[in-house]
Amino acid sequence: MYRCVIKSADNINQYEELIKVFLPPGEYEICREETEASSQGLKTFDVSLGREEVKRRLYRDLEEYTGKSPKWGILTGIRPVKLAGEMRRRLGSPEEVKRLLAREYLLSEEKAGLVLDTLLYQEKTAGRPEKGKISLYVGIPFCPTRCLYCSFASNQADKEEMDRYMKALEGEIDAAAEETKKSGFSLESLYIGGGTPTALDEKGLEGLLRRLEEGFDISGLREFTVEAGRPDTITEGKLSLMKEAGVDRISINPQTMNEETLKIIGRSHSVSDTYRAFDMAQKTGFRSVNSDLIAGLPGESTEDFFHSLDLVTELGADNITLHTLAVKRASRLKEADERYNYRNEAAVDQMLSGGRERLALKGYRPYYLYRQKHTSGNTENTGFCRDDKISLYNIRIMEEAQSILALGAGAISKVYFPAENRLERVANVTNYQIYIERTDEMIQRKKRGFFAFAEEIRKQEV
Repeated sequence: MYRCVIKSADNINQYEELIKVFLPPGEYEICREETEASSQGLKTFDVSLGREEVKRRLYRDLEEYTGKSPKWGILTGIRPVKLAGEMRRRLGSPEEVKRLLAREYLLSEEKAGLVLDTLLYQEKTAGRPEKGKISLYVGIPFCPTRCLYCSFASNQADKEEMDRYMKALEGEIDAAAEETKKSGFSLESLYIGGGTPTALDEKGLEGLLRRLEEGFDISGLREFTVEAGRPDTITEGKLSLMKEAGVDRISINPQTMNEETLKIIGRSHSVSDTYRAFDMAQKTGFRSVNSDLIAGLPGESTEDFFHSLDLVTELGADNITLHTLAVKRASRLKEADERYNYRNEAAVDQMLSGGRERLALKGYRPYYLYRQKHTSGNTENTGFCRDDKISLYNIRIMEEAQSILALGAGAISKVYFPAENRLERVANVTNYQIYIERTDEMIQRKKRGFFAFAEEIRKQEV
């Protein structure tokens, strides 16, 4: 049992998050003061030394105790590229940023290099957001089935329930579109996510796309994405509707190309469904097709993961996102195996490092990166692309330097104040049934918490 004291700390959560990178709950004990327990065997860390210094000392102590050297060092936040961007604006030199990440945050050479490569490629391809531009997110919180590892606010529902939700969402879209026109904002990117937006039937999808086109000016979009997601929900008719509406980027997300794994994790599609979806997408002709894969799925070896990666590159995905399996607290996998993440660390590390090497040889570059809690090995999710086929929306949501208008159940709008480099969040309720009942309240929240600041934001952008 690892035992330590965190002295003078108002909040020990950030220190516990670091400890959990090394040790699972039940194998450590944190005390605020030595009087809380016998001092025998206790290591003491005094927050008066400074938060980062305490983390560095805690990391070194845990490194010695466990024999592990986590590659992300003391970083437990989800936006390391944003941190590196702030350093770059302060220091200028990319090499100095890399040195600082290693020295101050104890990142390995590999991870510091990945962060810097991602940042520099973002600077080249995305640039900084233009004045007056916002991004729009629309959430469809329905899926055909619930995956073994998932705890997202996505639901299985019948057509009647989905129709009720869409009617409520259309009301929020109409109100938000009107307020957007009044505010003087214009859209840079539009992202329809979920859930699985293509869980809607063709009539429902057509109605959604038409509503957005009629309400918002989408003529100047740099990017319009629909996260088609599950291959078994994709049809030629839905793809044609997207293409006609101006969608230029879609996601086809098999997660794995292993038939047995698909059954284990509760996906309702087959490998052949993925082949069919890619074939239809290529015939329809989108600017970019993304494909998500997950490292660390139950029962999969590194060879299984590399096989899936090779197949999706052969199928023509020019945008590939490598996720690390995050076993969420409310997931079925967490209920079945509480320590799954800790037992799979080495294999996941090999999958991600080997995956990056394979993609680099095929001309893919990292453009987008974020991290999650509860991942195997405390690793990362990285988006790769070739031919500069980035996802602009994904970059914007992670760099937090642009206002994001988000509609639908569980959607969180973010108001960005550039002069203060500050965000305010305006959240919708998560449960879709409550959202239906309280849509008018969600609209009012945005009027007060988002659009009311339009003039102030414009002044700060000058």
